[in-house]
Amino acid sequence: MTPVAALVGCLIAYTAGSIPSAYIAGRVVRGIDLRTVGSGNLGATNVYRELGAVPAIVVLLLDALKGGLPAGLLPTALGDDPVAHASWGVLFGVCAIVGHAKPVFLLWRGGGKGVATAAGVFGAVAPLPLAGGLAVFAAVVAVTRFVSLASIIAACALPALVWLAHGSPVVIGTGAAVAAFVLWSHRANLRRLRAGTEPRIGRPGGTKS
Repeated sequence: MTPVAALVGCLIAYTAGSIPSAYIAGRVVRGIDLRTVGSGNLGATNVYRELGAVPAIVVLLLDALKGGLPAGLLPTALGDDPVAHASWGVLFGVCAIVGHAKPVFLLWRGGGKGVATAAGVFGAVAPLPLAGGLAVFAAVVAVTRFVSLASIIAACALPALVWLAHGSPVVIGTGAAVAAFVLWSHRANLRRLRAGTEPRIGRPGGTKS
């Protein structure tokens, strides 16, 4: 892939990631800015609490597609070497995650925490490890009812799962970087978990994940 093609791919992926699905859902469904209600986070969990299950599912899928489509389609569309497909895929996927966290369409303020978008990226480049990560996520939610804790543990498990699946060093390293980002983006949740004030999903008050 040429440097120009790579730059074009990064810009397309970042722009796709910047589409604020949760913000649009809030405006369309209730005429509200989700950054000003609930946890203030533009993610599916806050959508679920404020708008209901159906909008949350739609936002979750759209956020995943924002990462999965650039990671899965752009390398081929821009003429990559098939051997390097996963490496280019994760590069474009990371650009989409950055766009989700710092969306240009919202003037780089009030993005999401990147969990669903990262899941979409790894669904495209490492589907089996992602399936393992989703299983970890579901198990932690089932036991604890904390979406934030499940997101953190699943993200931290992902690099090991990629390694067990004999993934490339680039994908393993990207998984580690994504895990670090998820930890950083959930730092407020970690403080509430330590203090015992993090609400659980399915209980009054919802969750602040």
